[in-house]
Amino acid sequence: MCRDDDRPVIIVTRRSASLRAHSRQWALPGGRRDQGETAVEAALRELHEEVGLLAGPDSVLGTLDDYATRSGYVITPVVVWTDKDWRELEPNPDEVELIKPFSFKELARRDSPNLQTIKESEHQVLSMNFHDDAIYAPTGAMLYQFREVAMFGRPTRVAHFDQPLFAWR
Repeated sequence: MCRDDDRPVIIVTRRSASLRAHSRQWALPGGRRDQGETAVEAALRELHEEVGLLAGPDSVLGTLDDYATRSGYVITPVVVWTDKDWRELEPNPDEVELIKPFSFKELARRDSPNLQTIKESEHQVLSMNFHDDAIYAPTGAMLYQFREVAMFGRPTRVAHFDQPLFAWR
């Protein structure tokens, strides 16, 4: 999380078109752990590599539930707070096409989440509205869990929500 003037925001990124996997999809900053790294260490390193945000372990507020993806990854969402304005961030063009703030007001929209049934899965696909676009699970699921737990104080699990077919690769 960063700020937008005096309001807290979550930063989301649009992944670079040149990436082999999940190009041009909305994502939270993050990536694979290096050998011997913890989830927190990897999250802090990836924040710096992807958007130029240097934060230390004292900026970590906690973690959300692990989310196993259809493409074979297990994501551990690490919630980081910094007082940096999101406009000061610099996207790494090899990984990030653009950075956008996701305001708490936008996150609390009454028309989110969206749940869709698909014939290929027994679980519903979750997405969160983001202005005139949608952010699908796994990122959408993490945003939804953050909203429910951190903003509304409601214990909420999201690992059972599925991803859209385009993310299964």
